[in-house]
Amino acid sequence: MPEPALPTVLFVCVHNAGRSQMAAAFLTHLAGDRVRVRSAGSAPAATVNPAVVAALAEVGIDISAEVPKVLTAEAVQTSDVVITMGCGDACPVFPGKRYLDWRLTDPAGQGIDGVRPIRDEIEHRVRDLIEEIAPAVRR
Repeated sequence: MPEPALPTVLFVCVHNAGRSQMAAAFLTHLAGDRVRVRSAGSAPAATVNPAVVAALAEVGIDISAEVPKVLTAEAVQTSDVVITMGCGDACPVFPGKRYLDWRLTDPAGQGIDGVRPIRDEIEHRVRDLIEEIAPAVRR
C-alpha cells in the first residue's frame, strides 16, 4: 500500500520576518518529516526580526540562517493548508485549499519580552495543528 502524501502547510504574513517564520520553525521542529513546511510574505522584509530569532533560540530552535521569502501563487497552489497571519487580502485563494487565519500580535518593533508571548501562542497553535493534520503514529 503506498504511503499517503505528506500534508504541506504554508504560513503567510506581511513581512515573513516574524509570525510566519516562528510558525514554520515550530512546525518543522515539532512535526519533523510528517509535514512539508513553507513560509512567505506578501511584502517580505530584508531580514528576519532579530527578537524573533532570539526568542526561538531560547527554546532551542535556530532560525538565524532563514531569510524572508516572497509569496507566490504557486506556493499557495501547492499547499494543502494555508495559514495567514495578518496579510489581509494579499493571499491568493484557490479552490480545494484549506485556509486558516491566525490573529496574532505582530512582533515587529517589539523586544524579546514582547515576542515571547507571541512565540508561546504560536507554539500552542502549531501543536494543535499537528494533532489535526499529522498526528504521531500511536504504538
